[in-house]
Amino acid sequence: MERFRAHLEKFIHVDDSTFEMMSKYFKVGFIGKKENLLEEGQICRYHYFVLKGILRKFFINEKGVEQTTEFAVENWWLTDNMAYEHKLVSPFFIQAVEKAEVLYISQENQEKLMTEFPLMERYFRFVYQRAYAAAQMRVKYLFSLPKEEFYRDMLRKYPEFVQRVPQYLIASFLGFTPEYLSEIRKKINT
Repeated sequence: MERFRAHLEKFIHVDDSTFEMMSKYFKVGFIGKKENLLEEGQICRYHYFVLKGILRKFFINEKGVEQTTEFAVENWWLTDNMAYEHKLVSPFFIQAVEKAEVLYISQENQEKLMTEFPLMERYFRFVYQRAYAAAQMRVKYLFSLPKEEFYRDMLRKYPEFVQRVPQYLIASFLGFTPEYLSEIRKKINT
């Protein structure tokens, strides 16, 4: 919980007793590598905060290929927002890329938390704004940068992340095949 508290303090100030009361709305989970937290066809009941590890959100396209749409590393949140907010069946999977530890909260508890502690509404506004901005940049990159440059940009900005995540998942996120990513990596390394 201390990691989560340090993260909260970047956005809002919370005293010890308030944080202790807020903590009761969350649960801690430990997830094995490649274990699913959510599967296509299930109702999305939780919003996940990554304490340790990496999660990814993906769907299986019409060709049966996994298409990764998002990653969440330490101090990031991940859910299927539409399904979570409206208690709908999800078209996505959420899976641990590596062994992970998460905090999670149900939609009902998140609503109660924000009602009891209005400063958490401010916090979640920041979280959603940042997530939306990241999604906008990804769409911009997908449509404006050549695939090779998209990968190079990711290498420059997030070298540790690129080292932690299997290359086939990076390729899935960038929208191309692992073979094509391998060709790009060979070019870069020569």
